[in-house]
Amino acid sequence: MLVSNALIGLREGLEAALVVVILVAFLVKTDRRWALRWVWAGVGVAVALSVGLGAVLTYGTRQLSFQTQELVGGSASIIAVAFVTGMVFWMRSASRTISGELKGKLDKAIDVGPWAVALVGFLGVGREGLETAIFFYATAQAAGTGTVQPLIGWVVGLGAAIALGVAIYQGAVRINLAKFFRYTGVLLVFVAGGILAYGIHDLQEAALLPGLHALAFDVSSTVDPGSWYATLLKGIFNFTPATTVLQAIAWVAYVGIVLTLFLRPQRPQRPQPARAAEPSAAQAA
Repeated sequence: MLVSNALIGLREGLEAALVVVILVAFLVKTDRRWALRWVWAGVGVAVALSVGLGAVLTYGTRQLSFQTQELVGGSASIIAVAFVTGMVFWMRSASRTISGELKGKLDKAIDVGPWAVALVGFLGVGREGLETAIFFYATAQAAGTGTVQPLIGWVVGLGAAIALGVAIYQGAVRINLAKFFRYTGVLLVFVAGGILAYGIHDLQEAALLPGLHALAFDVSSTVDPGSWYATLLKGIFNFTPATTVLQAIAWVAYVGIVLTLFLRPQRPQRPQPARAAEPSAAQAA
């Protein structure tokens, strides 16, 4: 679980870091430093809310019955997959225009007042934060009790994202965001497929979905659960040696459809000579 959690943490964290970098750089370059504290206030509230949600999901469900825990865990996994899917497609199309959109919203918020500025910071980071909380709960449930790998993975990924954000702001690093989000998007489609399969298994154990004992394959005698390659497959793709028919169908359908749509060429945007071209997020700093 370490690798997949680090990847999701890096992806989510970098999106949030880019939002902060763009907002801070815009305020500094336009000599509106007075608004920085309000941006940071909004970011702080978003982070606190996300941590609180993660704690409630992780620790607040331990007193529930096994069936209810499986129902909550399975539902959270399905929601996490929906978030991952939306995230990879949104950043696929928005990586070139996110800078201009955020600057426009912040410029309007400054005219309204400090609370509007804080709201822009909150909304910009809050979405990624709430997604991260649900992802963390879903992946922690998939890893099971007695392991800290999901937590370590998230810390590594988010720490790397923060470091990259600082480096981008200071001009020390330039990233081709289109390629970065494309490559990580492909990996995340496979990760999301594994989370979907695990969520379906949870819902089967909760008796919400049928087919718990109808196995598509069982390679438990061949793939040793304690081996390094089994750990690697589970950590990255949530692969389980005994997979139900419904899990296998869902995984194949999800990865096949989503990966095909994600990799298809984008239609080139028509040039609009009357407007200035939007700067990329990597150029915001």
